[in-house]
Formats: sequence, structure tokens, C-alpha cells
Amino acid sequence: MMKMQKSEYRPVTDEERRRLEQNRCSASDWHSLFVKDSTDLSLIRDVDFEGRVCIGALSLEASHPNGISRARIADSTLGDYVLIRNIGREIRGAEIRDDVQIENVAAIIFEPEAPCGVGVMASVLDETGSRPVRFYPDLSSQTASLMALKPRWAEDSLFPQLDDLAEQSPASHSIGIGSIIRDSGLIKNVHIDAGVRIEGASRLSNGSIINNADSSRPLSYIGAGVDAENFMIVDGVADSGAILRNTFVGQGAILEKGFTAHDSVFFANSSMENGEACALFAGPYSVSMHKSTLLIGCMLSFMNAGSGTNQSNHMYKLGPVHWGILERGVKTSSFSYIMLGAKVGPFSLVMGSHKNHPDSSEFPFSYLFGDDKGATTVVPAMMLRSCGLLRDEKKWPTRDRRLKRKLRMLDRVHFAVLNPMTVARILDAIDLMRELQIKPADDDGFIRYKGMKLRRAHLQRAEIIYGEAICKYLYERIGENDLPEATSDTPDEWVDLGGQLITRSTLRSVLEADTLSEADAILDKAYETFEADELRWIADRLPDEWRRRKADWSLGAENFDRHIEEDRTMYRDGLSAEHSMLAL
Repeated sequence: MMKMQKSEYRPVTDEERRRLEQNRCSASDWHSLFVKDSTDLSLIRDVDFEGRVCIGALSLEASHPNGISRARIADSTLGDYVLIRNIGREIRGAEIRDDVQIENVAAIIFEPEAPCGVGVMASVLDETGSRPVRFYPDLSSQTASLMALKPRWAEDSLFPQLDDLAEQSPASHSIGIGSIIRDSGLIKNVHIDAGVRIEGASRLSNGSIINNADSSRPLSYIGAGVDAENFMIVDGVADSGAILRNTFVGQGAILEKGFTAHDSVFFANSSMENGEACALFAGPYSVSMHKSTLLIGCMLSFMNAGSGTNQSNHMYKLGPVHWGILERGVKTSSFSYIMLGAKVGPFSLVMGSHKNHPDSSEFPFSYLFGDDKGATTVVPAMMLRSCGLLRDEKKWPTRDRRLKRKLRMLDRVHFAVLNPMTVARILDAIDLMRELQIKPADDDGFIRYKGMKLRRAHLQRAEIIYGEAICKYLYERIGENDLPEATSDTPDEWVDLGGQLITRSTLRSVLEADTLSEADAILDKAYETFEADELRWIADRLPDEWRRRKADWSLGAENFDRHIEEDRTMYRDGLSAEHSMLAL
């Protein structure tokens, strides 16, 4: 790359005009065409100029091909050493910065005052639009969660601030330094950051493609066949025929292989292929890979959707107003179905058809079986015996695409499976299950709770498994050290805000913040002080029963690990038997 020339743009001379005309160039007004002293006019051929056009340095000695040919350029500024050729219609209203390469593109058009995707509203969860998420370049999973779950707060407090920001810093109608656009259709009102590559896009309209990484190693990429309208991609990827409408793709997220999304948002390291999303809030590490999968009207994170996963958000009465939450770590089996609204507890496995609007949030780590009539049977705690759980916990941090680029990470993510939120649920579940075991079972042998079915034997077993999980958690966090002294008689509740675990008091502080930057600072501090806050919570929340059993923590943790290892061994033995069966 040649060093940028310092010369300023100046009008073309009469001699330069004649040379350009000899190169089959024309202009609506030659007095509105500007070049630099370092502009090699021999590299400009078969170009029509309209309105005010500025052309930067061009040189045969540049480190990469540069020049302009077979194009129509209108009301645009071109930086140094750009390559523009084979433009089907025109480039209009663009600021094209240094070292940009644009080849075989139908058109690139910027209309005056076009927002370039800033301010687009995605009607997540409630498809009728009562919980919109508004796009802006620094949107995080946490702020988006607040928009969706606290819509009145967003309307009264956040959106006016975003209006002010948009007015103070209008969308840039630029194509950033070193970006490459090739073999693509119409690109209209799309801001493109430095280093971004667009290769083979079908159509892009009203969007921004943001790159926060070094321009030599961008995360943002648009690939073949992508059709996107009203979108924003921030350090993310849309590729291989993805179709986006009113969609936000966050850092490290990938939508590809014909995936279709509308009114949906996808945050850190989510991966979506083949299927469809509608009004979806996909928090960090949400995964769907299958053509027959529909994710609709749900909030989820660390989720894995089996083939044929489906939900309903419409009862054909008041519109598609129903929505649900699949808390962190939920997995769905093939052809599972949930009638929304519903809420599934963290790290649960959903199997079968669930039509009675289940709320299993009080039973984390459960199996949920749906029967032929759509009723839900809950088997609590069984996922805590799965070797896959710890595998997930270890793999998530290693698959963070953001880390390799060393970029500013917008989404704050906690990975621990056993954490203050899930352990608090476990403690409460033990108390609840003890109460349920006192109740007589119905004639079919089930104990019913909130429309769900549970068996007494499963409750008894779950109490043991939950207890081992508590021991594992306490032994890992406290070990042989003395328990910290309690600081409050009313321990703070923990919530999962788009992948970040925060206390309810922190959430209140965020909602009471005067500015967005102040709210972000509160969340940043909570992320930094998580471990200290967690220890404080343990001291305040831990019941006397578990304090007295401190000597048993080590044994309980060993039992927890042993059951995990037994599950892993049994799985490997089964896998070995399968391989033997299938061997030649």
C-alpha cells in the first residue's frame, strides 16, 4: 500500500479533460470533477461522471490494482488508490475511502440522510411490535434484553437518548478503508466499515456493516447470495444465501446456508444455518443447524435446537402476541414443540410436544417430556448427570470468535453452569420438591404442579442430585476456606441479562441511570466484580443446613464428578458398541 498523498483535490484542467475524453470518459459538468496532482489519468477509462466527483491518487506503482473503468460515478468522493470497475448502473452519493476495491457490482447508492440501518426496530418476542429492539452500532445483548423485557423503560428513557445520538452523529455514507466489494447486486444505503469484504451478495438495503477489529483481520463478512434489508451486522457474518429482514447480527455471530431471519437479533458467537427465525432474541451462543427448525417468539441463550424444533406464537385470536423464554443452556430434541407463552428452566432438555404453556423455571437442569396430548412431564435435575454439560461449559470460552481479533467486546458473557442464578434455583427447588412430596399423587401416579406432571420418585432422586450440585458449587468457590460472613439478611436475587449474570439491585441501578453510558458503566463494573459479588451472595444466601454440612462438600463434589464420569464412560461404551456393529 502506498503512502497516502497529501495533495488536495483540485478541478481538472482543460488538458486533463481532453485526456479523459480520449479515454472515453464523459461528465455532466467538467467543472465539478476534481482530482489530485497524484491522480494518474491513464487509469481512468470508460467512466461517466455526474455532479461533484472527487478522485484521489491513482498510480501504476501502487501495491495493489487501482483505477476506475466501465463505471458511472455520481456525487461521490474517492480516496487514494481505489479500484472501481464493471459497475452495472452507478455509484452515487458515496464516500469511498483509500484502497477500496469494487468490482462487478450492480450499483452502490446512498440517498441523502439515509440512516443506513441505524434506528431500525426489530419486533422481537411479540411479533406485533410491543417489545422492539432498536439497532445502533454499540448495541449489546444486555441493552437489547432491557429493550425487550422493559419496553416502557426503553420508550421513556433509552430511545430518546438514541434519537439524540443519531442526530449528533448521523449515519456515515462511506465505504471504509481497504474494504472489498465484488460480484454483488444492488447495495443501497449501506455503510461499510474498514476492511469489510462483500463477495457475491444478492441485495443489501438500509444497513450497516461494522468492523471493530483491526481492518486487516475483520470479523464482519457478507457472502454469496445474501439478501438483507433493514439490518445491522457488527463483527458478524451473513453468508451463503442468508435472508435478513429487520435483523441484527452481533459479534462473532454467523447466519448462513440459506438461514432466514426477520425481526430477530443474534448476539455473541451464535450460529444459525438452514432454518428460520421470526421475532427471535438469540442471546450469546445460540445454535440452530437444521432446515426444518423454526425459532419464533423466544428469548434464549447457550441454546442448541434439534432438527424440527418449532413453537407457536399465534392462537388465531389477537394475533402473534405470545412469546416465551428458554433460559440459558436449554436444548431441544428433534421435532420438539412448545406452544407459547412458556418458560423453560435453565439447562433443561425439551422433548416432545408441550401445549399447556409450561413454566419449568423452578426446576433447572430438567428433562421435559411432552406426551401425545401435549402435557408436560418434568424430571428434575437429570441434566446434572450429563457429561455434555461440563463439555459445553469448557467449549464455550474456547469458541469465542471475538477473542482472536482482540476487539472491544460489546456482549458481556458469563459461562459458568453452576452460578448464583442456577444455584439459587436449585436451593428453592429443593424446598419446593419437599412440599410437593407431601401432596398425594393423582390416580395416574403423578403429582401436578402448575399444569406439569412430576413423579414422587423423580422428586426424591432430584433432591439428591441437586444436593450434590450444591456441594460441587460450594467446594469449587469456597473449598477448605472459611465461609465469608453474611452482610445482609435479605440476599440479592440474581438474573441473567442477555448472558451476563447480575444482581437485581444492579438491574435497578441500570434502569435508574441517567444516560446510556452510565448504564453501560454499571454493567461493566458488575462484570468486573462478579466473583466478589458471588462470594458475598453465597455468604448471605447459604442456608444454615448447608453451612452445617461444610464437611460434606468435598464428598458431595466427588459424587457429582463421579456421576458425570460414569455418564461419560457409559456413553463411550455405547459409542464403541456402535462402531463395532458398523465395522466392516
